[in-house]
Amino acid sequence: MDNIFFLFFCLFLGLLLQQVKSLPQNMPSTLGGLILYVPLPALCLLSIPDLEWKLSLVPLGLVAWIVFGLAYFFFTFLGKKYSWEKELVGCLILTGGFCNSAFVGFPVIEALYGKEALKSAIFLDQAGSFLIASSFGIWVATHFSAGVVQKKFLVKKIIFFPPFMAFLAAIIMSFLDVRPTGLIREFLEKLVALLTPLALITVGLQLKWTKLRENISFLALGLFFKLLFAPLVIFVLYYFLGAEKLVVNIAVMESGMATMITASILASTHKLRPELSSMMVGVGVPFSFLTLSFLYFLLEMVSNKVLH
Repeated sequence: MDNIFFLFFCLFLGLLLQQVKSLPQNMPSTLGGLILYVPLPALCLLSIPDLEWKLSLVPLGLVAWIVFGLAYFFFTFLGKKYSWEKELVGCLILTGGFCNSAFVGFPVIEALYGKEALKSAIFLDQAGSFLIASSFGIWVATHFSAGVVQKKFLVKKIIFFPPFMAFLAAIIMSFLDVRPTGLIREFLEKLVALLTPLALITVGLQLKWTKLRENISFLALGLFFKLLFAPLVIFVLYYFLGAEKLVVNIAVMESGMATMITASILASTHKLRPELSSMMVGVGVPFSFLTLSFLYFLLEMVSNKVLH
């Protein structure tokens, strides 16, 4: 549970730093850019080549892809129906479509289902949440940002975006069975260690409760989708697919985690409603412990009847 306390500490630190008048006003966007250009590419190069692809784990790897696809069609449909600004739609897709399957998810899964279950959760995160954020997440952030972007420029921006370049390099390394070792691995690990504290402090710097009222309806919708609707869809889908009990439990609980911090940073650095994207993390993380408790007891209640 140390991860959870560290999460709240960094969020609180970001809130405190808002009171330091000598800090530049563009500090959140500067830190967000630093995250996308340094620790996130390092994480790609470090994690993806180590990923062990097993056929039995494919259902878990698909969970994040299903949630992301569901968020894309759900919020795109509502955006067209109610004529929402594209920045709002992009923000809700990113913050509703990506789960905090690692920093919050890993300690929760380990505490509930043991260390063996943690291996499955790691595959779900790496082959799902992280893989999508490094590719389609960047496309969503760029596509829904303000202004009209030509397709040629959009493709060029994505291809030469450092996290995506690192993602492609990591995929090639994975196929060639090349993994970072020695000093290179130590160097990458030190850079990756910067990701979580910087991301959480950045979220805290942008978390402004004064703007809660104007964002409350979209925040409620985003949290409803992320914390309840998406995991319940996963439960129904995986039940009808006849998945094993542990697979269903991990799939439902991980899909019900709060917003992925990296997704929030992607949204805010591309000016996709930064206040709302920060609230999806700042409000979503503590609130998720209530909804995760509900999902856990729901799974326990029905497990003897419908799961095998």
